[in-house]
Amino acid sequence: MTTMTEASVREFKMPDVGEGLTEAEILKWYVQPGDTVTDGQVVCEVETAKAAVELPIPYDGVVRSLHFPEGTTVDVGTAIIAVDVNGGAAPEAASEAPAAQPAPEEAPKRQPVLVGYGVAASSTKRRARKGPEVAVPATPAIQAELNGHGTAAPATPAAPAPAPAAPEPVAKERPLAKPPVRKLAKDLGVDLATVTPSGPDGVITREDVHAAVAAPVPAAAPAAVATAAAPAVAASPVVAFDAARETRVPVKGVRKATATAMVGSAFTAPHVTEFVTVDVTRTMRLVEELKQDKDLQGLRVNPLLLISKALLVAIKRNPDINASWDEANQEIVLKHYVNLGIAAATPRGLIVPNIKDAHDKTLPQLAEALGELVSTAREGKTSPAAMQGGTVTITNVGVFGVDTGTPILNPGESAILAIGAIKLQPWVHKGKIKPRQVTTLALSFDHRLVDGELGSRFLADVAAVLEQPRKLITWA
Repeated sequence: MTTMTEASVREFKMPDVGEGLTEAEILKWYVQPGDTVTDGQVVCEVETAKAAVELPIPYDGVVRSLHFPEGTTVDVGTAIIAVDVNGGAAPEAASEAPAAQPAPEEAPKRQPVLVGYGVAASSTKRRARKGPEVAVPATPAIQAELNGHGTAAPATPAAPAPAPAAPEPVAKERPLAKPPVRKLAKDLGVDLATVTPSGPDGVITREDVHAAVAAPVPAAAPAAVATAAAPAVAASPVVAFDAARETRVPVKGVRKATATAMVGSAFTAPHVTEFVTVDVTRTMRLVEELKQDKDLQGLRVNPLLLISKALLVAIKRNPDINASWDEANQEIVLKHYVNLGIAAATPRGLIVPNIKDAHDKTLPQLAEALGELVSTAREGKTSPAAMQGGTVTITNVGVFGVDTGTPILNPGESAILAIGAIKLQPWVHKGKIKPRQVTTLALSFDHRLVDGELGSRFLADVAAVLEQPRKLITWA
Protein backbone atom coordinates (compact mmCIF):
# COMPACT_ATOMS: atom_id res chain seq x y z
CA MET A 1 0.00 0.00 0.00
CA THR A 2 2.81 2.39 0.90
CA THR A 3 4.66 1.68 -2.34
CA MET A 4 1.57 2.40 -4.41
CA THR A 5 0.91 5.63 -2.51
CA GLU A 6 4.47 6.88 -2.89
CA ALA A 7 4.45 5.99 -6.59
CA SER A 8 1.47 8.27 -7.05
CA VAL A 9 3.25 11.29 -5.55
CA ARG A 10 4.81 13.64 -8.11
CA GLU A 11 7.39 16.22 -7.12
CA PHE A 12 7.20 19.56 -8.95
CA LYS A 13 10.63 21.16 -9.20
CA MET A 14 11.52 24.83 -9.42
CA PRO A 15 11.80 25.48 -13.17
CA ASP A 16 14.21 27.82 -14.91
CA VAL A 17 11.75 30.70 -15.24
CA GLY A 18 14.28 33.40 -15.99
CA GLU A 19 16.33 32.28 -18.98
CA GLY A 20 19.30 30.71 -17.23
CA LEU A 21 18.76 32.08 -13.70
CA THR A 22 19.80 29.67 -10.97
CA GLU A 23 17.36 30.48 -8.15
CA ALA A 24 14.04 32.08 -7.29
CA GLU A 25 12.31 33.23 -4.12
CA ILE A 26 8.88 31.87 -3.26
CA LEU A 27 6.73 34.97 -2.74
CA LYS A 28 3.31 33.42 -2.16
CA TRP A 29 1.66 30.01 -2.07
CA TYR A 30 -1.83 29.86 -3.58
CA VAL A 31 -2.49 26.30 -2.37
CA GLN A 32 -2.08 24.35 0.87
CA PRO A 33 -1.72 20.64 1.68
CA GLY A 34 -5.00 18.88 1.00
CA ASP A 35 -6.08 21.25 -1.79
CA THR A 36 -7.07 19.79 -5.14
CA VAL A 37 -5.13 21.12 -8.13
CA THR A 38 -5.54 20.73 -11.87
CA ASP A 39 -3.09 20.76 -14.73
CA GLY A 40 -2.20 24.39 -15.52
CA GLN A 41 -3.42 25.81 -12.20
CA VAL A 42 -1.15 28.48 -10.69
CA VAL A 43 0.14 27.21 -7.34
CA CYS A 44 2.65 29.88 -6.36
CA GLU A 45 4.33 33.13 -7.30
CA VAL A 46 8.12 33.34 -7.36
CA GLU A 47 10.54 36.18 -7.89
CA THR A 48 13.71 35.75 -9.91
CA ALA A 49 16.44 38.32 -10.37
CA LYS A 50 14.40 39.71 -13.25
CA ALA A 51 10.69 39.56 -12.41
CA ALA A 52 7.86 37.99 -10.46
CA VAL A 53 6.43 34.91 -12.21
CA GLU A 54 3.43 32.68 -11.47
CA LEU A 55 4.10 28.94 -11.67
CA PRO A 56 1.41 26.53 -12.95
CA ILE A 57 1.40 22.91 -11.79
CA PRO A 58 1.58 20.30 -14.58
CA TYR A 59 -0.41 17.65 -12.66
CA ASP A 60 -3.96 16.84 -11.60
CA GLY A 61 -4.20 15.70 -8.00
CA VAL A 62 -4.13 16.67 -4.34
CA VAL A 63 -1.34 18.67 -2.70
CA ARG A 64 0.60 16.39 -0.37
CA SER A 65 3.07 18.94 1.02
CA LEU A 66 4.79 22.27 0.43
CA HIS A 67 8.52 21.82 0.89
CA PHE A 68 9.42 25.47 1.50
CA PRO A 69 7.67 28.37 3.24
CA GLU A 70 7.08 31.76 1.64
CA GLY A 71 10.19 33.92 1.56
CA THR A 72 12.56 31.02 0.90
CA THR A 73 15.05 31.24 -1.98
CA VAL A 74 15.17 27.92 -3.82
CA ASP A 75 17.65 26.65 -6.39
CA VAL A 76 16.35 25.76 -9.83
CA GLY A 77 15.72 22.01 -10.02
CA THR A 78 14.77 21.65 -6.34
CA ALA A 79 11.39 20.06 -5.59
CA ILE A 80 9.07 22.63 -4.03
CA ILE A 81 5.69 20.88 -3.85
CA ALA A 82 4.47 17.27 -3.78
CA VAL A 83 1.20 16.33 -5.47
CA ASP A 84 -0.59 13.00 -5.14
CA VAL A 85 -1.90 12.32 -8.63
CA ASN A 86 -4.08 9.55 -7.21
CA GLY A 87 -6.94 11.79 -6.15
CA GLY A 88 -8.72 9.11 -4.10
CA ALA A 89 -5.67 7.99 -2.16
CA ALA A 90 -4.28 11.41 -1.38
CA PRO A 91 -6.46 12.26 1.66
CA GLU A 92 -5.70 8.85 3.23
CA ALA A 93 -1.99 9.28 2.62
CA ALA A 94 -2.05 12.68 4.24
CA SER A 95 -3.88 11.37 7.32
CA GLU A 96 -2.14 7.98 7.69
CA ALA A 97 1.51 8.98 7.57
CA PRO A 98 1.96 12.59 8.61
CA ALA A 99 4.81 11.72 10.96
CA ALA A 100 6.49 8.92 9.00
CA GLN A 101 6.59 10.53 5.56
CA PRO A 102 7.17 14.29 5.82
CA ALA A 103 10.01 14.16 8.38
CA PRO A 104 12.47 12.28 6.14
CA GLU A 105 11.30 14.28 3.08
CA GLU A 106 11.59 17.75 4.56
CA ALA A 107 14.94 17.33 6.29
CA PRO A 108 16.99 16.66 3.13
CA LYS A 109 15.00 19.16 1.05
CA ARG A 110 14.87 22.15 3.35
CA GLN A 111 18.20 21.90 5.14
CA PRO A 112 20.49 22.40 2.11
CA VAL A 113 18.70 25.62 1.15
CA LEU A 114 18.85 26.97 4.69
CA VAL A 115 22.53 26.13 5.14
CA GLY A 116 23.45 27.01 1.58
CA TYR A 117 25.22 23.85 0.55
CA GLY A 118 24.54 20.84 -1.66
CA VAL A 119 22.69 17.64 -0.85
CA ALA A 120 21.62 16.87 2.68
CA ALA A 121 24.17 14.09 3.17
CA SER A 122 27.19 16.32 2.63
CA SER A 123 25.67 19.06 4.77
CA THR A 124 25.18 16.64 7.68
CA LYS A 125 28.73 15.34 7.47
CA ARG A 126 30.14 18.84 7.46
CA ARG A 127 28.23 19.85 10.59
CA ALA A 128 29.37 16.75 12.48
CA ARG A 129 32.96 17.32 11.38
CA LYS A 130 33.16 21.05 12.17
CA GLY A 131 31.78 20.74 15.71
CA PRO A 132 34.93 19.15 17.15
CA GLU A 133 37.13 21.43 15.02
CA VAL A 134 35.63 24.53 16.53
CA ALA A 135 35.99 23.03 20.00
CA VAL A 136 39.73 22.24 19.65
CA PRO A 137 40.90 25.30 21.60
CA ALA A 138 38.61 24.28 24.49
CA THR A 139 39.78 22.46 27.61
CA PRO A 140 40.34 18.67 27.50
CA ALA A 141 37.22 18.17 29.61
CA ILE A 142 35.05 19.98 27.08
CA GLN A 143 36.66 18.06 24.23
CA ALA A 144 35.97 14.79 26.01
CA GLU A 145 32.31 15.71 26.42
CA LEU A 146 32.03 16.47 22.71
CA ASN A 147 33.57 13.10 21.87
CA GLY A 148 31.10 11.34 24.16
CA HIS A 149 33.59 10.26 26.85
CA GLY A 150 32.07 11.07 30.17
CA THR A 151 35.11 9.83 32.15
CA ALA A 152 37.29 12.71 31.06
CA ALA A 153 35.41 15.27 33.12
CA PRO A 154 36.58 14.17 36.62
CA ALA A 155 40.23 14.42 35.53
CA THR A 156 40.32 18.16 36.31
CA PRO A 157 37.75 18.89 39.05
CA ALA A 158 38.76 22.51 39.61
CA ALA A 159 39.42 23.66 36.03
CA PRO A 160 35.98 22.66 34.70
CA ALA A 161 34.40 25.57 36.59
CA PRO A 162 33.83 27.57 33.36
CA ALA A 163 33.15 24.35 31.41
CA PRO A 164 29.36 24.22 32.03
CA ALA A 165 28.97 27.45 30.07
CA ALA A 166 31.22 26.32 27.23
CA PRO A 167 29.17 23.41 25.81
CA GLU A 168 26.24 25.73 24.98
CA PRO A 169 28.21 28.02 22.63
CA VAL A 170 30.00 25.02 21.11
CA ALA A 171 26.71 23.25 20.45
CA LYS A 172 25.46 26.36 18.65
CA GLU A 173 28.71 26.90 16.75
CA ARG A 174 27.10 25.69 13.51
CA PRO A 175 23.46 26.77 13.81
CA LEU A 176 21.15 26.67 10.84
CA ALA A 177 21.19 29.94 8.91
CA LYS A 178 20.96 31.02 5.30
CA PRO A 179 24.12 32.34 3.62
CA PRO A 180 22.79 35.96 3.56
CA VAL A 181 22.15 35.75 7.30
CA ARG A 182 25.67 34.44 7.89
CA LYS A 183 27.09 37.34 5.89
CA LEU A 184 24.94 39.82 7.80
CA ALA A 185 26.22 38.40 11.08
CA LYS A 186 29.80 38.65 9.83
CA ASP A 187 29.31 42.26 8.71
CA LEU A 188 27.79 43.22 12.06
CA GLY A 189 30.41 41.35 14.07
CA VAL A 190 27.91 38.90 15.55
CA ASP A 191 28.92 35.38 16.57
CA LEU A 192 26.09 33.11 15.43
CA ALA A 193 26.91 30.75 18.30
CA THR A 194 25.56 33.38 20.70
CA VAL A 195 22.34 34.04 18.79
CA THR A 196 19.07 32.48 19.89
CA PRO A 197 17.20 31.21 16.80
CA SER A 198 13.52 31.99 16.36
CA GLY A 199 12.90 30.48 12.92
CA PRO A 200 11.39 27.07 12.16
CA ASP A 201 13.61 24.08 13.03
CA GLY A 202 16.05 26.32 14.88
CA VAL A 203 16.91 28.55 11.93
CA ILE A 204 18.52 31.90 12.72
CA THR A 205 16.81 34.79 10.93
CA ARG A 206 17.93 38.32 10.12
CA GLU A 207 15.77 39.59 12.97
CA ASP A 208 17.62 37.30 15.39
CA VAL A 209 20.96 38.77 14.29
CA HIS A 210 19.70 42.35 14.64
CA ALA A 211 18.25 41.53 18.06
CA ALA A 212 21.62 40.12 19.15
CA VAL A 213 23.35 43.34 18.10
CA ALA A 214 20.79 45.56 19.80
CA ALA A 215 20.78 43.52 23.02
CA PRO A 216 22.83 44.99 25.91
CA VAL A 217 26.10 43.20 26.72
CA PRO A 218 25.89 41.38 30.12
CA ALA A 219 28.14 42.84 32.81
CA ALA A 220 29.73 39.47 33.57
CA ALA A 221 30.58 38.75 29.94
CA PRO A 222 33.91 40.63 29.79
CA ALA A 223 35.22 38.75 32.80
CA ALA A 224 34.31 35.35 31.41
CA VAL A 225 35.66 36.02 27.94
CA ALA A 226 39.34 35.81 27.10
CA THR A 227 41.39 38.89 26.33
CA ALA A 228 41.14 38.13 22.61
CA ALA A 229 37.41 38.87 22.74
CA ALA A 230 37.96 42.40 24.05
CA PRO A 231 38.36 44.01 20.59
CA ALA A 232 34.97 42.63 19.54
CA VAL A 233 33.29 44.17 22.59
CA ALA A 234 35.01 47.46 21.94
CA ALA A 235 34.00 47.45 18.28
CA SER A 236 30.34 46.69 18.93
CA PRO A 237 29.26 50.34 19.37
CA VAL A 238 30.53 51.04 15.85
CA VAL A 239 28.26 48.45 14.23
CA ALA A 240 25.38 48.68 16.70
CA PHE A 241 21.98 48.57 15.06
CA ASP A 242 19.03 50.42 16.60
CA ALA A 243 15.81 49.02 15.17
CA ALA A 244 13.96 52.15 16.23
CA ARG A 245 16.29 54.40 14.23
CA GLU A 246 17.20 52.26 11.23
CA THR A 247 15.49 49.74 8.97
CA ARG A 248 17.52 47.21 7.00
CA VAL A 249 16.00 45.97 3.76
CA PRO A 250 17.46 42.80 2.21
CA VAL A 251 18.74 43.37 -1.32
CA LYS A 252 17.52 40.50 -3.47
CA GLY A 253 15.52 39.61 -6.55
CA VAL A 254 14.95 42.39 -9.07
CA ARG A 255 16.56 45.08 -6.94
CA LYS A 256 19.74 43.06 -6.48
CA ALA A 257 19.96 42.22 -10.19
CA THR A 258 19.42 45.88 -11.11
CA ALA A 259 22.16 47.03 -8.75
CA THR A 260 24.60 44.51 -10.17
CA ALA A 261 23.72 45.40 -13.75
CA MET A 262 24.02 49.14 -13.17
CA VAL A 263 27.41 48.82 -11.49
CA GLY A 264 28.60 46.63 -14.35
CA SER A 265 27.30 49.08 -16.95
CA ALA A 266 28.72 52.17 -15.25
CA PHE A 267 32.21 50.70 -15.00
CA THR A 268 32.26 48.85 -18.33
CA ALA A 269 30.76 51.21 -20.91
CA PRO A 270 32.38 54.66 -21.15
CA HIS A 271 29.39 56.94 -20.66
CA VAL A 272 28.94 60.31 -22.34
CA THR A 273 25.87 62.46 -21.59
CA GLU A 274 24.64 65.38 -23.69
CA PHE A 275 21.74 67.73 -22.96
CA VAL A 276 19.35 69.84 -24.99
CA THR A 277 16.50 72.09 -23.85
CA VAL A 278 13.61 72.21 -26.29
CA ASP A 279 10.27 73.96 -26.75
CA VAL A 280 7.67 71.17 -26.93
CA THR A 281 4.58 73.38 -27.01
CA ARG A 282 3.48 72.08 -30.43
CA THR A 283 3.96 68.48 -29.33
CA MET A 284 1.79 69.06 -26.26
CA ARG A 285 -0.94 70.54 -28.46
CA LEU A 286 -0.73 67.50 -30.74
CA VAL A 287 -1.13 65.21 -27.73
CA GLU A 288 -4.37 66.95 -26.81
CA GLU A 289 -5.65 66.67 -30.40
CA LEU A 290 -4.77 62.95 -30.59
CA LYS A 291 -6.72 62.28 -27.40
CA GLN A 292 -9.84 63.30 -29.35
CA ASP A 293 -8.96 61.14 -32.38
CA LYS A 294 -11.38 58.25 -32.87
CA ASP A 295 -8.57 55.99 -34.10
CA LEU A 296 -6.88 56.32 -30.70
CA GLN A 297 -9.96 56.02 -28.48
CA GLY A 298 -9.31 53.80 -25.47
CA LEU A 299 -5.53 53.99 -25.91
CA ARG A 300 -2.99 55.70 -23.69
CA VAL A 301 -2.07 58.99 -25.39
CA ASN A 302 0.52 61.12 -23.59
CA PRO A 303 3.79 62.94 -24.26
CA LEU A 304 5.75 59.68 -23.83
CA LEU A 305 3.98 58.29 -26.91
CA LEU A 306 5.17 61.10 -29.19
CA ILE A 307 8.62 61.19 -27.60
CA SER A 308 8.93 57.46 -28.32
CA LYS A 309 7.88 58.05 -31.91
CA ALA A 310 10.37 60.92 -32.20
CA LEU A 311 13.16 58.66 -30.95
CA LEU A 312 12.24 55.96 -33.49
CA VAL A 313 12.32 58.53 -36.32
CA ALA A 314 15.73 59.74 -35.11
CA ILE A 315 17.06 56.16 -35.09
CA LYS A 316 15.86 55.74 -38.67
CA ARG A 317 17.87 58.82 -39.64
CA ASN A 318 20.90 57.71 -37.56
CA PRO A 319 20.86 53.88 -37.67
CA ASP A 320 24.41 53.48 -36.30
CA ILE A 321 23.16 54.65 -32.89
CA ASN A 322 21.23 51.36 -32.60
CA ALA A 323 24.07 48.94 -31.84
CA SER A 324 25.79 46.89 -29.16
CA TRP A 325 29.37 46.05 -28.22
CA ASP A 326 30.53 42.42 -28.50
CA GLU A 327 33.45 42.23 -26.09
CA ALA A 328 34.28 38.59 -26.81
CA ASN A 329 34.65 39.09 -30.56
CA GLN A 330 35.66 42.76 -30.41
CA GLU A 331 32.87 43.72 -32.79
CA ILE A 332 30.18 46.37 -33.05
CA VAL A 333 26.82 44.72 -33.71
CA LEU A 334 24.47 46.98 -35.69
CA LYS A 335 20.80 46.24 -35.00
CA HIS A 336 18.31 46.51 -37.87
CA TYR A 337 15.41 46.43 -35.42
CA VAL A 338 14.47 48.52 -32.40
CA ASN A 339 13.37 46.92 -29.15
CA LEU A 340 12.40 50.09 -27.31
CA GLY A 341 12.98 49.87 -23.57
CA ILE A 342 10.87 51.90 -21.14
CA ALA A 343 12.31 52.22 -17.63
CA ALA A 344 9.59 51.56 -15.04
CA ALA A 345 9.77 52.04 -11.28
CA THR A 346 7.94 49.22 -9.48
CA PRO A 347 7.63 48.19 -5.82
CA ARG A 348 10.25 45.51 -6.50
CA GLY A 349 12.71 47.95 -8.06
CA LEU A 350 13.58 49.43 -11.44
CA ILE A 351 12.84 47.24 -14.45
CA VAL A 352 13.23 47.95 -18.16
CA PRO A 353 10.77 45.95 -20.28
CA ASN A 354 10.92 46.66 -23.98
CA ILE A 355 8.54 46.85 -26.93
CA LYS A 356 9.68 44.32 -29.51
CA ASP A 357 10.12 45.64 -33.07
CA ALA A 358 8.86 49.08 -32.08
CA HIS A 359 10.18 50.49 -35.37
CA ASP A 360 7.48 48.60 -37.31
CA LYS A 361 4.53 49.81 -35.24
CA THR A 362 2.03 52.47 -36.24
CA LEU A 363 1.17 55.19 -33.72
CA PRO A 364 -1.97 53.35 -32.47
CA GLN A 365 0.02 50.10 -32.18
CA LEU A 366 2.78 51.88 -30.30
CA ALA A 367 0.21 53.47 -27.96
CA GLU A 368 -1.33 50.06 -27.27
CA ALA A 369 2.07 48.46 -26.61
CA LEU A 370 3.07 51.27 -24.23
CA GLY A 371 -0.20 50.94 -22.33
CA GLU A 372 0.24 47.18 -21.90
CA LEU A 373 3.88 47.58 -20.87
CA VAL A 374 3.10 50.14 -18.16
CA SER A 375 0.08 48.33 -16.71
CA THR A 376 1.91 44.99 -16.64
CA ALA A 377 4.90 46.55 -14.88
CA ARG A 378 2.70 48.20 -12.24
CA GLU A 379 1.05 44.86 -11.50
CA GLY A 380 4.46 43.22 -11.14
CA LYS A 381 3.65 40.75 -13.91
CA THR A 382 6.39 41.65 -16.39
CA SER A 383 7.90 38.44 -17.78
CA PRO A 384 11.67 37.88 -18.00
CA ALA A 385 11.39 37.64 -21.81
CA ALA A 386 9.92 41.15 -21.93
CA MET A 387 13.13 42.51 -20.41
CA GLN A 388 15.52 40.75 -22.78
CA GLY A 389 16.98 42.07 -26.01
CA GLY A 390 16.45 45.81 -25.59
CA THR A 391 18.43 48.12 -27.89
CA VAL A 392 17.64 51.71 -26.78
CA THR A 393 15.81 52.91 -23.66
CA ILE A 394 13.72 55.90 -22.57
CA THR A 395 13.49 56.89 -18.90
CA ASN A 396 10.96 59.54 -17.89
CA VAL A 397 12.34 61.31 -14.82
CA GLY A 398 9.99 64.22 -15.49
CA VAL A 399 7.08 62.40 -13.86
CA PHE A 400 8.84 63.04 -10.52
CA GLY A 401 9.25 66.76 -11.25
CA VAL A 402 12.95 66.35 -12.08
CA ASP A 403 14.36 68.65 -14.76
CA THR A 404 17.06 66.31 -16.06
CA GLY A 405 19.66 63.71 -15.10
CA THR A 406 22.55 61.60 -16.36
CA PRO A 407 21.03 58.15 -16.91
CA ILE A 408 23.09 54.95 -16.84
CA LEU A 409 22.89 52.70 -19.86
CA ASN A 410 20.86 49.53 -19.65
CA PRO A 411 23.50 46.76 -20.03
CA GLY A 412 24.04 45.73 -23.65
CA GLU A 413 22.43 48.87 -25.10
CA SER A 414 24.01 51.82 -26.85
CA ALA A 415 21.93 54.78 -25.63
CA ILE A 416 19.34 55.91 -23.11
CA LEU A 417 17.22 59.07 -23.34
CA ALA A 418 16.06 60.81 -20.16
CA ILE A 419 13.00 63.08 -20.39
CA GLY A 420 12.81 65.94 -17.90
CA ALA A 421 9.71 67.62 -16.51
CA ILE A 422 7.69 69.63 -19.07
CA LYS A 423 7.06 73.08 -17.58
CA LEU A 424 5.80 76.48 -18.63
CA GLN A 425 8.87 78.69 -18.92
CA PRO A 426 9.70 82.08 -20.47
CA TRP A 427 10.99 81.37 -23.97
CA VAL A 428 11.93 83.49 -26.95
CA HIS A 429 9.36 82.62 -29.62
CA LYS A 430 9.15 84.56 -32.88
CA GLY A 431 11.24 87.35 -31.40
CA LYS A 432 9.16 87.74 -28.26
CA ILE A 433 9.39 86.29 -24.76
CA LYS A 434 6.38 84.08 -24.20
CA PRO A 435 5.41 81.29 -21.81
CA ARG A 436 6.12 78.00 -23.60
CA GLN A 437 6.11 74.31 -22.66
CA VAL A 438 9.80 73.46 -22.25
CA THR A 439 11.71 70.33 -21.30
CA THR A 440 15.32 69.16 -21.14
CA LEU A 441 16.43 65.93 -22.80
CA ALA A 442 19.55 64.06 -21.67
CA LEU A 443 21.15 61.39 -23.84
CA SER A 444 23.74 59.00 -22.40
CA PHE A 445 25.56 56.78 -24.89
CA ASP A 446 28.39 54.26 -25.01
CA HIS A 447 31.39 56.12 -26.43
CA ARG A 448 32.85 52.87 -27.77
CA LEU A 449 29.91 52.68 -30.14
CA VAL A 450 28.81 56.26 -30.55
CA ASP A 451 31.15 59.18 -31.09
CA GLY A 452 30.28 62.74 -30.19
CA GLU A 453 29.11 63.67 -33.68
CA LEU A 454 26.68 60.77 -34.00
CA GLY A 455 25.34 61.25 -30.49
CA SER A 456 24.84 64.98 -31.05
CA ARG A 457 23.06 64.49 -34.40
CA PHE A 458 20.77 61.90 -32.91
CA LEU A 459 19.80 64.04 -29.91
CA ALA A 460 19.30 67.09 -32.15
CA ASP A 461 16.94 65.07 -34.38
CA VAL A 462 14.84 63.95 -31.40
CA ALA A 463 14.61 67.57 -30.26
CA ALA A 464 13.71 68.77 -33.76
CA VAL A 465 10.80 66.34 -34.03
CA LEU A 466 9.45 67.39 -30.62
CA GLU A 467 9.73 71.06 -31.51
CA GLN A 468 8.16 70.57 -34.96
CA PRO A 469 6.01 67.39 -34.77
CA ARG A 470 5.18 67.64 -38.48
CA LYS A 471 8.62 66.11 -39.02
CA LEU A 472 7.00 62.84 -37.90
CA ILE A 473 5.50 62.91 -41.42
CA THR A 474 8.29 64.53 -43.43
CA TRP A 475 11.09 62.43 -41.87
CA ALA A 476 9.22 59.15 -41.44
